[in-house]
Amino acid sequence: MRRSAIERKLRDNTDELKRAHEDLRVSTEQLEQLTSEADEARVRNLVSETPLAEQSFQEASRHAETMRRHHTELQQRIEVLETQQDLLLDQMSES
Repeated sequence: MRRSAIERKLRDNTDELKRAHEDLRVSTEQLEQLTSEADEARVRNLVSETPLAEQSFQEASRHAETMRRHHTELQQRIEVLETQQDLLLDQMSES
């Protein structure tokens, strides 16, 4: 592969990696908030033992779990991008 093509792919990868890191930062904050809300809903459910409190707890738990999965996906995406970046840098040093 030509050096210019490798450099272009490396720039694209770097831009995507920056976006993924920013998305991960935001999702970390959101995950912390949603987890806290789910914990509070759990306590309210334990104390009040009403159907509404149970529903609120279940909903908050689902939101937190959805964000947890998204957060994990972002971490995995970053690992893939970093691996691709390493491979591109290796290719660049070989050319």
